[in-house]
Amino acid sequence: MSTSNEIAERILNAYDTGIPIMPVRSEVSGVAAAYAIQQATLATWQARGRKIGGRKIGLTSKAVQAQLGMDEPDFGALFTDMILPSGASVAPGAVIQPRVEAEIAFVLKSDLSGERITPEAVIAATDYVCPALEICGSRIVRWDIRKEDTIADNASSGLVVLGSKRTRPILGDLASIGMLMRHDHQKVAEGKGSACLGNPAVAVAWLGETLTRFGSKLSAGDVVMSGALAKMIDAKPGNHFAADFGDFGQVVVQFAG
Repeated sequence: MSTSNEIAERILNAYDTGIPIMPVRSEVSGVAAAYAIQQATLATWQARGRKIGGRKIGLTSKAVQAQLGMDEPDFGALFTDMILPSGASVAPGAVIQPRVEAEIAFVLKSDLSGERITPEAVIAATDYVCPALEICGSRIVRWDIRKEDTIADNASSGLVVLGSKRTRPILGDLASIGMLMRHDHQKVAEGKGSACLGNPAVAVAWLGETLTRFGSKLSAGDVVMSGALAKMIDAKPGNHFAADFGDFGQVVVQFAG
């Protein structure tokens, strides 16, 4: 059985070279071991000078769970250099095997931790929410992933793009926010806030509780990507994506050719 550091080194090498690796799940003995690998990669990046800017929750949408054969959420870290403004252009190769999904992002104004966190507590800890796109990526060849693969690979993170419109969250309204995503001006996905564990605040509460069990927490200033509202869409150089959330705002990203 390979060690956490050995597997982490392979994943880091894939990031550096842009060459995906074979799945690692046969070498990982469960979820805890997969998170240990993720933590090893994060420690290396932090030693290189990268700064944590938040967290991402994955696999909250039934559509994405069905795509990847999962049945519960996972989480990864966001570094500050992964967070882009709406209208950003993504250079070729910036994300390996990119796929795009629309989400609601939370930006926190106070720390959030505890074994029992209510959605109301999430709202109280939130400065604002905004429309967002996550550009997921996989260092595993052909996205041939299961739970251990994606967790070890920082929850298949890549980049996030935040819309400029900021809204003070109202718990009851989050579930009803609608989203329509266009890919090169063609409708490709639609969903609602309720697709994210019934309410995106529920997903953030899950993350806060889970991080507490890992001896960590959500911190003031963190950007939290709460999870997909619809399926992921493959992205290629030259593609343009726009997610329209109605009165909640919109967010766009361009993949440079």
